[in-house]
Amino acid sequence: MNRTAAVGSVKQGYTDGTRRLASRYVRRLARTRVSPNALTTAGFSLCAAAAVAIPFEDRNKYLFYWLGAALFIVGSILDILDGALARESDRATPFGEFLDSLADRVSEGFVLAAIALVFARAGDEVSVVFCVVAVAGSFLVSYARAKAELIGLKGDVGIGSRAERVIVISSGLILAPLGVPLQWFIYLLAATAWLTVVHRILSVRNQLRKEAHGFDQR
Repeated sequence: MNRTAAVGSVKQGYTDGTRRLASRYVRRLARTRVSPNALTTAGFSLCAAAAVAIPFEDRNKYLFYWLGAALFIVGSILDILDGALARESDRATPFGEFLDSLADRVSEGFVLAAIALVFARAGDEVSVVFCVVAVAGSFLVSYARAKAELIGLKGDVGIGSRAERVIVISSGLILAPLGVPLQWFIYLLAATAWLTVVHRILSVRNQLRKEAHGFDQR
């Protein structure tokens, strides 16, 4: 329990820090005509560009892996800012929230598909399978949270949320040209995503049990 609490504390710390940092820039953006949907579109476009750049690693690993990582990181930062801008400027809409959630999943899927293509070209079928497993796990992490919140429960537990996945993927792309196998990061991504899915399932079950127990006591 202490270890779980420590991990949760670290995660909450950098999540809060990221939000505070984002809020500084969002206040400036809120004074402009830039819309949250424009940021969502820009972030998605940059992640898609990252997916296009990554398979060219066979020509120059340093250039295209690092370019892909940079585009993916900036695109993901814009993904953080769009929601914050919507709240700060009071321009949050159901469609904007839907578009943001959809863009997150597709952009991440594009980047992992590009990495899978690199593995396929190298004949590494095991790593291709792990890319597919990572994509499925990543999608289910978000789906589990959405379904939990839909029934009024907390669904953001676990260490494989969007921010962690961006860090793992970006780290893999940055370190791959330096000799660190990109496969290791995909294995880690797949493992943490599925552990988070299981964690959220168990969390929802426990919350429902507590609610049922409280209802019985009343």
